[in-house]
Amino acid sequence: MALFFIDFLIVANLIIGITAVNGVLTNGIAEKLFGGKRHADIYQHSQKIQTNWNQVGGNTEKTS
Repeated sequence: MALFFIDFLIVANLIIGITAVNGVLTNGIAEKLFGGKRHADIYQHSQKIQTNWNQVGGNTEKTS
């Protein structure tokens, strides 16, 4: 009975591992094929829009 559980755990780990690797590989291939070539342009445009925005959150000390 113990051997059954060991076999079950091995097969479960293989299924989970293969699924995880398959997801990572598929995501990488899809980003290369369908991701476009304008990532830097989009990022720079977003940064240009946000240049003068106020930072929010966190602790700030007020000087009186």
